[in-house]
Amino acid sequence: MSADKPELDEDALLAGLVGPGTPDPSTLVIFGASGDLSRRKLLPALYALAVNGLLPDAFAVLGVGRKAISNEAFQAEMRSAVEEHTRLPFDEATWEGLASGMRYIAAELEDEAAGGPVTDALRALEAEHGTQGNRVFYLAIPPAAMENVVGSVATWRPTGGWRRLIVEKPFGHDLASARQLNAFILERFSEDEVYRIDHYLGKETVQNLAVLRFANGIFEPVWNRQFIDHVQITVAESIGIGSRAAFYEETGATRDIFQNHLLQLLALTAMEPAADFTADAVRNEKVKVFKSLERPASDEVVRGQYGPGVVEGVETIAYRDEEAVAQDSTTETYFAAELHIDNWRWAGTPFFVRCGKRLARRETTIAIQFKNVPHLPFALDSDDDVRPNVLLIHIQPDEGVSMTLNAKVPGHGVTIRTVNMDFAYGGSFRADLPEAYERLILDCMLGDAILFTRADEVEEQWTLVDAIRASWTETGSADPVAYDAGSWGPSEAEDLMQREGRAWRRD
Repeated sequence: MSADKPELDEDALLAGLVGPGTPDPSTLVIFGASGDLSRRKLLPALYALAVNGLLPDAFAVLGVGRKAISNEAFQAEMRSAVEEHTRLPFDEATWEGLASGMRYIAAELEDEAAGGPVTDALRALEAEHGTQGNRVFYLAIPPAAMENVVGSVATWRPTGGWRRLIVEKPFGHDLASARQLNAFILERFSEDEVYRIDHYLGKETVQNLAVLRFANGIFEPVWNRQFIDHVQITVAESIGIGSRAAFYEETGATRDIFQNHLLQLLALTAMEPAADFTADAVRNEKVKVFKSLERPASDEVVRGQYGPGVVEGVETIAYRDEEAVAQDSTTETYFAAELHIDNWRWAGTPFFVRCGKRLARRETTIAIQFKNVPHLPFALDSDDDVRPNVLLIHIQPDEGVSMTLNAKVPGHGVTIRTVNMDFAYGGSFRADLPEAYERLILDCMLGDAILFTRADEVEEQWTLVDAIRASWTETGSADPVAYDAGSWGPSEAEDLMQREGRAWRRD
C-alpha cells in the first residue's frame, strides 16, 4: 500500500479489532472476486481495515474470476462497491493506497490449467509489493468449483512464506460430501491452514457471548438446568429468497441456516468453560456440545414454506411463485426444533430453535428464560404482570443485551410490572461495530482460528442435520406446512412450545 499507514485511533481500539499485532506482509487472493460477496462484504471489509491501520504496509489483493475485465475496470467496480457498502466515510487517500496493490485476472475456476496465468500474476504482484510469499486464498466460489481450485492452489507453494485457505459456506451439502471435502483439503493443507468461515461467528455480539458468560461471576452459577427453564434461539429474516432460487432449492432453511449459524449459536450458549480462550480449546468444547445433541423426534421438528402475505407493509408472493421455483417445491423456508443436550449441565432443559424467510421482522436473538420463583408471597390481581426472568442477547439488528426483572409500580399497594434492564452497544461504546468480515479476514491474516470452524465441528453438525432430514423420509413428511409471509411461522411451531406451557417470545 502506497499511502502512509494511519495511527490506531480510539474507534479501532473500542471496536475490538486490535489483536496481538499487525499481520505479516501478505497477498489476499480472492477466487470469485467478480461476485456479489466481494462487492458487498470483502472489499468493504478490507477498506475498513485499511482505514483503521490494521493492514500490513506490504499488502496486495489479487482478484480471480470468470468476468473478463481489465485491472482498471475491476478497481473501478470495487471502488463503487466500497462507496456503496462501507460503514465508514469514504477516504480517497486510503482507497488509493489499497487500490495500488490490487490486480485482477480472468480465469475459469474449474480449469486447473488456469493455474499458469494466475500464478504468474501472483508472483509478479508479490515481487512488486514485497509480501514475502505469505498468501491467503479466499474461496468465494460455488461448491462445484471447490476441489479444482483447492487442488490448484495447493501446488502453488510459496518460498519461505505461509499459506492459509478461507473456505466459504456451504461446506458440503450433507455429511458424506463434507467428509469428502475435508479429506480432499486436508490431504493438501494442514488443519491449522484451513479457515472454514461462518460469518455469524465474527459478529460482535456473538463474540461477546463468551465474555458475558465467563467474565461475569453472576451468570455461571445459574447457567444450567437447575435455574434455566429453556433457551430460545431465533434467526429470522423478513426477506425472501430474491435471486437465489437455484441455491435455495438445493439447500432450504435447514442446510442454509440451521446447519451452521444456528448450531454455532447453540454451541456457544451451551458449551462448558474452556481452559483458555484459544482456538482448539474453544472448539473442543463446542464439539462436545454437538456430540451430546440428541436426534429430535419427528414431533419435535417443524418445517414450513411461506405463502403470500404482507411483510413490513409490502404484499409479497408465495415461495412457489418466486422466479425459478417449482410449483410443487417441497423446499422448507422455515425450520423449528426442540433440541436436547444429553449432558450434566443441560439434561432436561429444552433448546427451542427456529429460522426462516419472510418472517415478521429481521432478528437474531438468544433468549435464556429462567425458571419461575418457587413461591411468590405477594397477593396478585389482574393488574399485575409477573413473568419469568429472561436474559435476551440481541445479535442483530440492534446489538446488545437486556434482562427482564419484575418490579413494584410506584404508589400505594403492591402492583408488579415486568421491566427491562438494557445494555446497547451503540449507547455504551462510541465506535461503530466492525462488520463480521473485517474481524474474520484480520484474524485469518493473524493466524487466529478461534472464530472459524474445525473439520470435526462441521461433520458433527452435518451428522445431526442428516439424521433430521432422514427422519422426514422415514415418516413420509416430505411436504412443509404453509405459513403466511409476515407471520412468525406456521402454527405447528407454536404448538411445539405450547404443549409444554411455553411460548415463543414476541417482543
